[in-house]
Amino acid sequence: MPTAIPLRRAARAVRILLATVVVVLLGYGLAGLIGGAIPVHRAWQAPEDGVRIYVEDNGIHTGIVVPVSAVGVDWRDLVRPEHLRDPRYAGHSHLSIGWGDRAFYVGTPTWGDLKPSTVLRAAFGSEDTVLHVGHLPEPRAGEPGVRALVLRPAEYRRLADFIRSSFSTGPDGLAGSVPGYGRADAFYTAHGHYSALRTCNSWTGEALRHAGVRMGAWTPFPVTVMRWLP
Repeated sequence: MPTAIPLRRAARAVRILLATVVVVLLGYGLAGLIGGAIPVHRAWQAPEDGVRIYVEDNGIHTGIVVPVSAVGVDWRDLVRPEHLRDPRYAGHSHLSIGWGDRAFYVGTPTWGDLKPSTVLRAAFGSEDTVLHVGHLPEPRAGEPGVRALVLRPAEYRRLADFIRSSFSTGPDGLAGSVPGYGRADAFYTAHGHYSALRTCNSWTGEALRHAGVRMGAWTPFPVTVMRWLP
């Protein structure tokens, strides 16, 4: 049968391709776990008093929850009530901030919304990044997926500087925005290249390392961020 050999070759090529994909994914996962286990700022310890922030994890994205105003840092010049579907939510005391690829972030609020095409597009890289900002009351201690962290004022200001530098602002000092998932959140245009090497969780880890907090050297997954928090 003249078609038997080409078919066998095609089947072999498919098997090699699938094996290669599996090896790459396993290697990426292992590298991420190793990178997340290497500590930076190993000697850092949380102070007894300072600015209380929170790190949240929804299973896909991690984000940082900060007070609207604290130790001279006020976010209301950048994140404004008119950016929300319901401006009344801007009266909440805290902001939840996370960074990521626009298509991945906007289109994947939960695991159920995850599509292979979105993952592949994001993995190969994107300059189309956004910051997701939600207005909320201060989280409660012990709330699932939320960890509290106390920073010294200087550490908090460094964290705020890092977050602010991620906003892509115009001459008026404001970033372009569109409404978010609901009435109390919005997406803002951002700086930064998203890829498999720099994910939304990597950004969270970078922000905390910039502040001086003990954190993993590379944090591409939620677990690699949250494992370092009390």
